Amino acid sequence: MELIYAALTLSEADKEINEDNLEDIVEAAGLDVEDSEIKALVAALEDVDIEEAMETAVASGATPAPSGEDSSEEEEEEEEEEEEEDDSSEEEAAEGLGSMF
Repeated sequence: MELIYAALTLSEADKEINEDNLEDIVEAAGLDVEDSEIKALVAALEDVDIEEAMETAVASGATPAPSGEDSSEEEEEEEEEEEEEDDSSEEEAAEGLGSMF
């Protein structure tokens, strides 16, 4: 999500969304982001007019979907990983609560 914010920041500042500019923001913010993630985002946003997408999203009340099949596959994998992490943290929390009684 950090990269999306970085891309939006670049767009708002009328700067080109490219690997170098995104890397600069990532480094300045001290984020831990893989180079492959940066490359994937730049590729996904290549043919996207961010301002138009934002207007459309606000008008429809939805968030814009990234273009390209690779992006959607990566998002599905990330969602699965997040769900697994959420499940394990919920189990840990439940174990902690059990020890209180």
